[in-house]
Amino acid sequence: MRPPARTTVVVLASLFTLVLGYVNKARCAGPPFSILGRSIKFEALKNVDVCYSDIQYLWLGRDIDNHVFPFVHGGITSSGSLFGGTVEYPVLSGVLMWIGAIGAHTDAAFLLHSAVLLAPFGLLTAWLLGRMTGWRALWWSLSPAIVLFAFHNWDLPAVAATVAAVYVMTQHRGTARSRGMVAACLLAVGACLKLYPGLFVLPVALAVLWAPRGAPDAAGPGAGRGRTGRPDVRGALAVTGTAIATAVLINLPFAVVGFDGWRASFAFQGLRNADITTNSIWYWGLRPLIGDDDVYNSAVSVVSPVLVVVSFVLALGWGVRLARRTGSYPWLQVSAAMLCGFLLLHKVHSPQYVLWLLPFFVLLRVRWPIIAGYLAANTVLGIALFRYYAALGSDPGAAQNWEYGVLFGVWGQAALLALLFVALLRAAPARPPRTRSRGRGRVPSERAPDFADTARALGTGTRP
Repeated sequence: MRPPARTTVVVLASLFTLVLGYVNKARCAGPPFSILGRSIKFEALKNVDVCYSDIQYLWLGRDIDNHVFPFVHGGITSSGSLFGGTVEYPVLSGVLMWIGAIGAHTDAAFLLHSAVLLAPFGLLTAWLLGRMTGWRALWWSLSPAIVLFAFHNWDLPAVAATVAAVYVMTQHRGTARSRGMVAACLLAVGACLKLYPGLFVLPVALAVLWAPRGAPDAAGPGAGRGRTGRPDVRGALAVTGTAIATAVLINLPFAVVGFDGWRASFAFQGLRNADITTNSIWYWGLRPLIGDDDVYNSAVSVVSPVLVVVSFVLALGWGVRLARRTGSYPWLQVSAAMLCGFLLLHKVHSPQYVLWLLPFFVLLRVRWPIIAGYLAANTVLGIALFRYYAALGSDPGAAQNWEYGVLFGVWGQAALLALLFVALLRAAPARPPRTRSRGRGRVPSERAPDFADTARALGTGTRP
């Protein structure tokens, strides 16, 4: 099958799972409604039927139902509650929430509008991954995580921005500096949707640093500081500056017009404790050992960010070590490992964060049992967690049983994230799809040289 046909199948498969994802969440929505437009059945079914979504939940409590433009008139109370249109997400996600509420007067309509708004980003991600990797993109399109979490929160636009940045870096012609600057702009947009894409700006800047200055397709064979001249310091600074400038330009209007509301979104996340809703190793591992909640929360607020930074340093340092030996910085592998470190060690680990990691399973060649194991642990967590919430306080025996599922999901994901931190650093990039010429056998389709070159530099083989 030719690459365009493969990509079409990948996109259609993604459309199928996205529709299933909406149908799954819509089981919690619909008449009758309260006077505030809340589906009466939401409270009764959201945990028992595992159809909860932050989208439907946040219809109330953030002035979304009142169609208040986000951040401008908002703030945070002394007790940590948001008000006046401020939401706990970066500014572009807040704008998407406001757009999704236009014309909606119930949580069911808001869920539907939001799904229609978010679905194209899921399809764009599938299309880009299909273009870059062919059939491997089905790890994205047919993942159970899409059904469970595509419309759980507003993650799909940030994922699409991240994958678009990878596409620019690996598929476009031009100098490493120019591609890096475009990718940095996309990652900054992603960071204004969900913060995590901002993590990848530094690996991209280091990739440009090690690329030869001014040469087209600078990330290709023979590129790099170790083989051709001095590092491109100006290029690396340009990449970093582009990301900062983009983020500032997007955030500045909100900070100027409604500083208190804009600042409150960051304050809210800073004040959040690693409680039962966070699904982190800290709540299920450290808290039982300490016991005292005040001591526990104080310890996590220090230990978690310190260890996250340590994981970043280890990943970036490994990349520098390899770049010194090969002349090519493995920015894609380092980015994936940094994300694993963040997911493992951050105080909050919502189950829908699997959507952030899925594209790296497509773009880097990790053994399929590891991917399947991670998705299985995530699926168990995504189901058991809400059944556990439903049973708490009403059925202690059932709660205990579902808690085992939660523990399996939390610790299964944690163990595999630790393994993936190493495996992704050593993984070869997936080869772009190949096509068949008429009567002349297989010939490679056009591809970005850095995929093949990085695979050779890593020396990890090309097994799927």
